[in-house]
Order: sequence, then structure tokens, then C-alpha cells
Amino acid sequence: MNTERNGLTPYAYGAEIKMILQKVRNTIKGNHLIQKGDNIVIGVSGGPDSLALLYILNSLKKELRLSLCVAHLDHMLRKDSYKDKAHVENLCNKLKLPLRSRRIDVRALALKGSLEEVARNVRFKFLFQVARDFKAKKIALGHNQDDQAETVMMRILRGTGLSGLGGILPKREVCGFQIIRPLIEVRRRDIEAFLRRKGVKACQDPTNRSEIHFRNKIRKHLLPYLEREFNTNIKDILCHMAKTCGQDYDFLSQLAQKTLKRVRVGKLKVDLKRLLGLHPCLERLVLRFMVCHLQGDLRRLTFRHIQELEDLVLRRPMNSIVDLPKGISVIKKKTYLQFLKNKS
Repeated sequence: MNTERNGLTPYAYGAEIKMILQKVRNTIKGNHLIQKGDNIVIGVSGGPDSLALLYILNSLKKELRLSLCVAHLDHMLRKDSYKDKAHVENLCNKLKLPLRSRRIDVRALALKGSLEEVARNVRFKFLFQVARDFKAKKIALGHNQDDQAETVMMRILRGTGLSGLGGILPKREVCGFQIIRPLIEVRRRDIEAFLRRKGVKACQDPTNRSEIHFRNKIRKHLLPYLEREFNTNIKDILCHMAKTCGQDYDFLSQLAQKTLKRVRVGKLKVDLKRLLGLHPCLERLVLRFMVCHLQGDLRRLTFRHIQELEDLVLRRPMNSIVDLPKGISVIKKKTYLQFLKNKS
């Protein structure tokens, strides 16, 4: 690649690459994302973020003694999506990395549900299977600092608590695997510059430009407006807030998990008297964790649902019931709350 033609001396080109690699090293070390000798599955769609993640982890492979496997899922949401797989396969061949790929018609599976939720569930099921086959405990995804800022802003506008303000966590346990995000502190423009310097072309998903999607409106209009009119560092501020809130919520979650052991009566009951003696913050977290235990996650559980549960605990008469999403019900008994899940 002719670096002089791009306005860069060979030294500047090398320095820029080293700067991004060092930033990722700092994120890995600061958040304990990777240990030497890890087997890691990299989720690669073919877009800029996942390709940058692929090249960066491959650059660190020898240094960290990593074993890498690439996983690519074609959701079949575009007529030409098969081209993404061919592009990823070509790059994996160049890098001499193993690739596991699959095609799944997500739209057909989502006839009676949310396309976004079905796509997410299918994607993680695929990644977990690849990780099991590769004997990996870690799955690396390419979310970046701009994704973080956009996510936090989305949650603020939709309404959220401390957990939502924590945004996209650098590391999260899901179904026995660690989901890690080594690029979460790297800006999108630096990722795009990194790929240009490497001479790597990324696949472009046209849905990322469509203003039908809420995130794209925030990306293209709201955040640029806030940068221009209020604070040029708004993205950094949102990301710093996410980091602080994420750490605070992690501490409170650990405290709430210990508290849950004291107030739980069996797997699906909570002692009312002990629950009423808790600080409101811990009470809400205990209720959320009980729902999460049954539901598997907290999707579709809103502030209004938590308010209904608090009202059930404080004011409603015995045998009152609160119905929650995904077939979960909570019944107030004389001395405890009973959590139930409809099996149908």
C-alpha cells in the first residue's frame, strides 16, 4: 500500500497501527478480558468493526499465545448477504485462521416474534455452538466506543436505570461463556482508519444507513447535533458515564445476589418480611433477579413492571397477582412472594 499517497509517511503509518493496538491492549488488561493461552471465537459479520477485531486479535495472537477461530452467521436478511461470507472466508484464508459459518433464514423464524430478538438469539446460539466445538470459553465481538455512546443515548431516551446506563459491558457472562469486547474503547473513525492503513475492505450493510432504525437517527442526527451545539466531547462523556455506572451496578449486583440468598425461601419464593426490610435499591434488584432466574434475561421488563411489584409488596392484599412478560406471574401470600412461569 502506498502510504505516501495517503498523506502518511511509513513511520506515521506504523505509529498509527501501534497506537490502536496499544489501546486494545490497555482495554484487555484493564478489564481482564484475555489470559495468555486462551481459545477465542471471534464473531465476524464482515463489517468494519468485526474485521478490525479480527486483524487486531490476529496481530496479538503470538504475543498472547491465542488460539483463534472465526464464526460467521448469514442471517439471510439481504439478497446478497452470501457475499459477506465469501469475503470473510477469503480473509481467513489469507490469515490462515479456521472459519465456521452457517446460513439461517431469520426472517422465516421471526414470523410470530421480534425480528431483532430472534436474530440475536439465533446469533448467540450459533456462537455458543462454535465455542463449544472449539473448546473456547470466550467469544469476542466488535462493539466500539461509538456503539457505546449510541446505546447509552438510546436507553436514556427510552428510559432506563443504572443497569441500562452501564451500556455495553466490556465483559459479560452468558450461558457459561464470556462475551468480551476488546474494541469498546476504540472510536469508529480510528477503526475505519486502521482498516484503510491495512488495505482491508469491509462489507457494508445498507440497513446501517436507513433512518427507519432508532439507532441510526441517533448516530446521524442527534449525536452530531449535541456535538455541534452543546459539547464536542459528548460521546466521551456518555462512555465515561457508562463505565462508572457499569462498575457501580456491578457492585450493587454482587451485593444484591448475596442479599437474595438471605431473603429467598426455596427457589421461587421470597420472604416478605425480609424483603420489606431492604433498602429500595436492593429490593428492586432482588425482584429483578428473581424474574431473571425464571425468564433467563430481563428483556421486556420495564420500570412499570417493577413499580407493580413494589406496589404488590407494599399495598396489595394477600393473593393479589402481578402478570409480567413471557408468562411470569408473581403472587402475594401471607409471608412470601411466589414466582411462577406459565409452561404453555
